[in-house]
Amino acid sequence: MPEKQLNLSNLQPAQPREDRKRVGRGLGSGKGRYSGRGIKGQKSRSGSHKMRAGFEGGQTTIYMRLGKLRGATSKDAMPIGPFRTYTQPVNLRDLDRFEAGDEVTPETLVSKRVIKNTRTDVKLLGVGEVTKKLTVRVHAISASAREKIEGAGGTVELLREPKVKKVRHRKAKLAAAEEPEVPTSDAQEGEEVLNEADRPSSASPAKDAAEESEAEGDAEAEPAEEPEGTEE
Repeated sequence: MPEKQLNLSNLQPAQPREDRKRVGRGLGSGKGRYSGRGIKGQKSRSGSHKMRAGFEGGQTTIYMRLGKLRGATSKDAMPIGPFRTYTQPVNLRDLDRFEAGDEVTPETLVSKRVIKNTRTDVKLLGVGEVTKKLTVRVHAISASAREKIEGAGGTVELLREPKVKKVRHRKAKLAAAEEPEVPTSDAQEGEEVLNEADRPSSASPAKDAAEESEAEGDAEAEPAEEPEGTEE
């Protein structure tokens, strides 16, 4: 049977169309009176089927009832704020694609299809083993990965120096303040009192000399009294 040529006279949809549901058109239509929504209630109202995700009818939602992860939530906090930092993890087991003596850099990792692009810093982690001598140049590396690479005869160079954490001196002050005082015995206290009593006062000789000089000056300043009975 020859195929029909498609033209305007024989156009038809690929599948039959379904009539849209017409509600509120009488009891005989099947969707009359309450239009399939039942009598009263929240879901019978307009807009009731546009509730946000997680809405539970007004009661406290599940994500509000559960506990929250504690931590800083400021705008510059990591990893919550917009200035969060992220590194692309690469494990040692992923370096099996390299030959001995190769250089492992973000560019070579992209060429070997270990990572997708170089827009994110690369951090090498220590999952797996290394048996080849490799020259690794990445942004960050874990201590175990560095130990395994250097143990296999390779070298590690960081493309970005790690940040040095600031040392807080407040803890040292608190530790010094919390140190208990060493108790002294009664015998030691008695010896200290006796030693202080036996010591001559350094200020007493100077004080005596000053008093003597003042007494001599007063005696010279007083004029001699004349006897009353003598007249010129």
